[in-house]
Amino acid sequence: MRKSVLVALVASLLPLAAAQKHSSSAANPRGKYLVEGIGLCADCHTPRDQKGEPIKSQWLMGAPIMFKPTVSMPWADQAPQIAGLPGWTKEAAIKFLTTGIAYNGYPARPPMPQYRFNRADAEAVVAYLKALTPSSK
Repeated sequence: MRKSVLVALVASLLPLAAAQKHSSSAANPRGKYLVEGIGLCADCHTPRDQKGEPIKSQWLMGAPIMFKPTVSMPWADQAPQIAGLPGWTKEAAIKFLTTGIAYNGYPARPPMPQYRFNRADAEAVVAYLKALTPSSK
C-alpha cells in the first residue's frame, strides 16, 4: 500500500517537474536571485517608462544609461541586451563574470562592475540569462 502511494505521488509530480524545467526562473532560482537581487542587472539593462519604472516587456533587453559620472572617465552610454546573452558563448560569459574580462580581452566600461563571481554562481547567472528569450530588435 505504502509503495503504491509513493509511486502515485512521484508520478503526479513528474508533469510539474517537466513544466518547471522550461521556466528560467523556476529551473534556476539561484541565477534569477543573483541577476535580480544581487547584480541588480535590470537597473541598467532594462528600459524605463516616463515614470522611471522598468518596462517589464523589455526585461534585460538593453537600455540607455540614464546617469553620468561627475568626472571625466570612460563610460558606457548604453547597456546591452543580456536576455539570451546574444553574441556570448557560455564560457566567455562565465569568464567575464569570474574575472571581469570580456571576450574581447577588455574589461567592461563603467558603470558595469567587474564582477568576481565564483564559478558556480557565474554558471547559474549564465544559465538564467541564456534561458531568457532574446529580443528580435
